[in-house]
Amino acid sequence: MDALDTVVSAETPEGILIELRPAGLTARCYAFVIDVLIRGMLLSVLAAVTEPMKGVGLALLLISAFVFEWLYPVLFELSSWAATPGKRALGLTTVMDNGLPITPAASFTRNLLRVADFLPLGYGFAIVCMLTRRDFKRLGDIAAATLVVYRPERARQATLTDVEPLAPALPLALRDQSALIALAARARDVTEARLDELAAIAAPVTGSTGSGPAVTRRVLGVARWLLGWR
Repeated sequence: MDALDTVVSAETPEGILIELRPAGLTARCYAFVIDVLIRGMLLSVLAAVTEPMKGVGLALLLISAFVFEWLYPVLFELSSWAATPGKRALGLTTVMDNGLPITPAASFTRNLLRVADFLPLGYGFAIVCMLTRRDFKRLGDIAAATLVVYRPERARQATLTDVEPLAPALPLALRDQSALIALAARARDVTEARLDELAAIAAPVTGSTGSGPAVTRRVLGVARWLLGWR
């Protein structure tokens, strides 16, 4: 959604290097609008319910407005989603700079500083700050050491249907035959991209080169032939 989105690297306390893709201004604006609409609808419903209650109803409405404005993002960020409904709809999540889940202190800090981000008008400081940083942090994120990133997508596992046995195009040593059979055995445990990558290495046994699903199926076909399927 954001052409300027990039990738930043973070190191966990265990020394593991991970890649995070920060969300840019457009995605975060859309998420913000969704959250504003949700809070507005909730307050409208509450206003209609509390209207007959006169002063007590007004007090409840003001307290609810405060909670929706200041605790709404905190509660959702500290949930298992680690994101408000708006961010979740856009596939975003909030994490610490090192990629770990956001802490309560960091969530309170980044949301309290929305007051500074709002200045001088309409989140002017936040917009300028985000557009001048490659990690798209606003002031609250800088102070809290947090990042709003795209939620990593789980890699698709390879899903294989039956493949036709195929005789190898050249004689294979016993070691090569074992490697092909081992590849076929692991096929369902790796991602489609990884399976295509491994199959491309073995592609010459089919009499062809290159990579892709078609090559992968031919390589697995040779493996089936070696297993005795004719």
